[in-house]
Amino acid sequence: MNKKQNILSPTGKLGILTPGMGAVSTTFIAGVIAANKGIGKPIGSISQMGKIRLGKRTEEKNPDIKDFVPLASMQDMVFGGWDIYNDNVYEAAINAGVLDKDLLNAIKAELETIKPMPAVFDKKFVKNIDGENIKKEKTKMDAAKALMNDIQIFKKENNCERLVMVWCASTEVYTQISDIHLSIDKFEKALEENHPAIAPSMIYAYAAIKSGVPFANGAPNLTVDIPALIELAKKRKVPIAGKDFKTGQTLMKTILGPGLKTRLLGIEGWFSTNILGNRDGEVLDNEDSFKTKEVSKLSVLDSVLEPEKYPELYKDMYHKVRINYYPPKGDDKESWDNIDIFGWLGYKMQIKVNFLCKDSILAAPVVLDLAVFMDLAQRAGMKGIQEWLSFYFKSPQTKEGLTPIHDIFLQKIKFENTLRYLMGETLINYLGLDYYDEEQIEEFQVIENK
Repeated sequence: MNKKQNILSPTGKLGILTPGMGAVSTTFIAGVIAANKGIGKPIGSISQMGKIRLGKRTEEKNPDIKDFVPLASMQDMVFGGWDIYNDNVYEAAINAGVLDKDLLNAIKAELETIKPMPAVFDKKFVKNIDGENIKKEKTKMDAAKALMNDIQIFKKENNCERLVMVWCASTEVYTQISDIHLSIDKFEKALEENHPAIAPSMIYAYAAIKSGVPFANGAPNLTVDIPALIELAKKRKVPIAGKDFKTGQTLMKTILGPGLKTRLLGIEGWFSTNILGNRDGEVLDNEDSFKTKEVSKLSVLDSVLEPEKYPELYKDMYHKVRINYYPPKGDDKESWDNIDIFGWLGYKMQIKVNFLCKDSILAAPVVLDLAVFMDLAQRAGMKGIQEWLSFYFKSPQTKEGLTPIHDIFLQKIKFENTLRYLMGETLINYLGLDYYDEEQIEEFQVIENK
């Protein structure tokens, strides 16, 4: 049995701030309010509907995660954020077209009170959209200070005990780490000097961390992957996590890929294409923003399949990803995967997957869980990169020198064992010693002790 960690109680209100109040965030907010009223259920949310096994299988101890771990209640959540458009959450949700109007009308009064604060925006980083609800600060440091002021005012006006921030805004153009990203001193100087390599998402992350607010990155932007903000998060003892919500096609890859590898079936090629018509699709219609998403999506299979270990099966695999903007689809994204595999004696086979999904319906429970578990991490004194939350991301952030784990089943084990560790429960390794004699079991224990 491990020692239970000291976790502060989730008293009072939890404020959840989302840069970006479009389809994903409004679906999330409306969903929580609807669930609180008994109109619907938070399906897909592990924090609300998941169970966790404790102890031996024979003990049949499987409590709800929300009862096992001290998590913030959905009833205690308050919502806010920033957007380049003036629409309140009800208007934005109607425009997004994800949720039925009857459902939205049932919670219209609550949604209309949530209005976006003026956003920090730079069209050089998101080229295909524009809006009027934008801050007009002189420097990027001024913009960061304005966001910090927004955070303080929101917390006070809504009587929040704690805050978390989850990036739900658009994918920015592809950015690589440069010298100004290498230390917090260089980064802050660059903020003062309006350096072009600092993206809006980095300004939000900086403002959050400086304010002691956990930050999770739901887009494939560089954002908190830079050494400067990792350094700042450690100094301020703030949890950070990212990047890019794992929802549609990539979710399927992290389910199918491990299955094929587990059975040692070879893969000759994996072609993926998508069509979607929401604001995300419009943004990704720009080649620079698409490159950011492409890099995130392409990295998954290499990590899962480990071609360096299995060159005969995966070294020469051809992997292609395409995303196409198609307005009639709206938020109903459709993805196709053609997987050319080979098996015994090299005989070829094919798998074809057609996934008709609702992007924001899949993303909303991810936003909820990240907000809840990042808040837990903060109360448990966990600072810096939260690798145990890799389960929720396409391109999980890891500590320097570590390779991300993309296998969703391994990610889930790490996630659950972290919760067990926090609560002083025995970690589960699925070894199963029932069929060994006592002498062999003692040998296992000696090895584990070493």
